[in-house]
Amino acid sequence: MSNCFSVDLKKAGAATESIQTHAQAAALIDVTSGVVIYSKLGDKQMRIASLTKVMTAIVAIEQGDLSDSVTTSKRAAGREGSSIYLKLGEQMSLQHLLFGLMLRSGNDAATAIAEHVGGTEEGFVYLMNQKAEMLGMLNSHFMNPHGLDVKDHYSTANDMAILTAYALKNPIFQEIVQTKIKKVPNPNESWGYIWTNKNKMLSLYPGSDGVKTGYTKLSLRCLISSATRDGQQLAVVTLNDSDDWADHSRLLNYGFKNFPIGHLVDKGEPVENGLATLQAFNYPLTPEQSKLITRSVKLNDPASLSYRLGTKGILQLSLSNKIIGTVPLVTQGSPLLDKQNAQAFSFQQSIAAPEAAFVDNWHFFVHALFNL
Repeated sequence: MSNCFSVDLKKAGAATESIQTHAQAAALIDVTSGVVIYSKLGDKQMRIASLTKVMTAIVAIEQGDLSDSVTTSKRAAGREGSSIYLKLGEQMSLQHLLFGLMLRSGNDAATAIAEHVGGTEEGFVYLMNQKAEMLGMLNSHFMNPHGLDVKDHYSTANDMAILTAYALKNPIFQEIVQTKIKKVPNPNESWGYIWTNKNKMLSLYPGSDGVKTGYTKLSLRCLISSATRDGQQLAVVTLNDSDDWADHSRLLNYGFKNFPIGHLVDKGEPVENGLATLQAFNYPLTPEQSKLITRSVKLNDPASLSYRLGTKGILQLSLSNKIIGTVPLVTQGSPLLDKQNAQAFSFQQSIAAPEAAFVDNWHFFVHALFNL
């Protein structure tokens, strides 16, 4: 099940300006809502080079301990391609390795991270594919943590956009990918490492805050960039793009101009039957599309678990009769409203009733154990 709604925003409202790119495949996503605003051959399975490391980083952040000391194996030290020049037996914290992974695209760092977090590189790749399955990346398959070209290692522009939107919600990941220069101690020399981020978008585009470059002889130039403007964060993915820096600037400008974030629901907003919204809901919309939004209340069965846990129903929001999201409803004055606010966005797990998210996680966990 995909984790973002594939609403065609351009068909739902007035026509917007056309946008052209040099990319073989591309996608533009609103990070908060998970809405793919623009897609060009977005479901075409392609090589993704070092864009792979977005998955490597988020799996390592979620599964590992950043303070762990990671020892460089012979396999990691000898990994070909882009490198941070780790030496056999060299020790470095997982946190610092992640900076080397994302700023300098170190294949040696990717291998060291994978072996430490996954036990083996193959074990870590299993975790990568499980994460892809959980996120609904239906057209992706990973064979390694670095992105060097091998058979059956591929993804799509749309899938990588979904992954990027997910990863950018992690503050550790966001901090790493927006860092321009990182200094790291070097245990083998009197001087330390100084890593400059390869992502030129951080300097070329105002508000840029990520994400990752990629290149191999077969994949050619690949790029993921993100930027934030007026509280809205967009991310762009291009695969095989000979003019990616310029294309990303054009796509980001296109998104910010034509699809600004729309504030549709407030947390605690009263609705019918003495109910109130549990979360806020924002969504990228043109001015014309904002006039086409409809709302409807769907009540839960009083005998259901969700009802007994406090979720009395949902507020369903539609754009031109196509559902774009749902917001849980609780009784006005419910103690659930005192909890920290969360944006209700289009990743299904987040907009589902609380127990539904728990059940989905539990099913996924059991499924993973069964596979193991």
